[in-house]
Amino acid sequence: MVTPKEIAQQLFGLADVKINGDRPWDLQVHDERLFSRVLGSGNLGLGEGYMDAWWDAKKVDEFIYKVLSAHLDDQITPWKVALPHIKARVMNRQSKAKAFEVGEQHYDVGNELYSRMLDTRMVYTCGYWKNANTLDEAQEAKLDLTCRKIGLKDGMTVLDIGCGWGSFAQFVAERYGAEVVGITISKEQVKLAQERCAGLPVEIRLQDYRDIKREQFDRVVSLGMFEHVGYKNYRTFMKVVRDALKDDGLFLLHTIGGNKSVKSTNAWIEKYIFPNGMLPSAEQICAAYQKLFVMEDWHNFGPDYDKTLMAWFHNFDTAWDDIKDQYSERFYRMWTYYLLSCAGLFRARSAQLWQIVLAKHGVPEGYQSIR
Repeated sequence: MVTPKEIAQQLFGLADVKINGDRPWDLQVHDERLFSRVLGSGNLGLGEGYMDAWWDAKKVDEFIYKVLSAHLDDQITPWKVALPHIKARVMNRQSKAKAFEVGEQHYDVGNELYSRMLDTRMVYTCGYWKNANTLDEAQEAKLDLTCRKIGLKDGMTVLDIGCGWGSFAQFVAERYGAEVVGITISKEQVKLAQERCAGLPVEIRLQDYRDIKREQFDRVVSLGMFEHVGYKNYRTFMKVVRDALKDDGLFLLHTIGGNKSVKSTNAWIEKYIFPNGMLPSAEQICAAYQKLFVMEDWHNFGPDYDKTLMAWFHNFDTAWDDIKDQYSERFYRMWTYYLLSCAGLFRARSAQLWQIVLAKHGVPEGYQSIR
């Protein structure tokens, strides 16, 4: 009879990963119950096994890169992983009633943690590393790239959907003289964003995007929020944005994207990091804005998220001794696995980062792409 360990060895061998090997990406197994756990629960069991210290790897990011490059995630489809998919089809997991859950579980986990992990401006989205050498430079470049893509000018009004800790709102108010309304579903983000934007023409609200009504803006931007919208609400989101945009306005959507259309997300990410989240595909996004917008530009800089996540992990790991009294060792392992596994995801090109510029009726004389 073939044992779970033997099956696991065969599968990992397809990704050039050895059990208890001596390479940085090899799996170091401390509890052999891991094999049954992974075969029974897939990515959920793998992530929980790491949180419980059942396994390690010198470079978790490289291990995940190897596994995803070999498409091992397609080889195991246990019933426990199928359950979130079933729920996603039956329920609207991103309804207004559930919209604030991710704020409470993820974004409210501690402003000090994020201030130590992120760049100076606290930008919690992919940086733009084209001409950057540091995280601060990459995030400044991304914010400025966004402004240039939408042709931002002094005195314009901007709606920032998913404003985080106010990084973009503060940047455009200071650098471009714009007036900004930023909305988020995180109470902790609202508090800090209001402090950071004090004295600027910026209003920060605790608000779901579906409650934006009877307001119009010159520009609308959404940086790293669309991953929380859900496939049942993509069309609604696009309609809300269209209604909030002046006829000659531009909308920039900055989102992580998947290579295929799905209706749920990685089971471990769903349970521990981003409840009710999912990655949209290009097909789903295009269907959502059909007859509402003209697509003017589509820019993919997904590999830059690998660099961004590795920089975040370095900052988090360096700061851990100073903040660990607020958390547990299991939280450290959970956060480590989150950041490094996501870096491996982008390194394997299994996920992308898109910036998409949309116009209500198209730019009359044509849109000039900016990189």
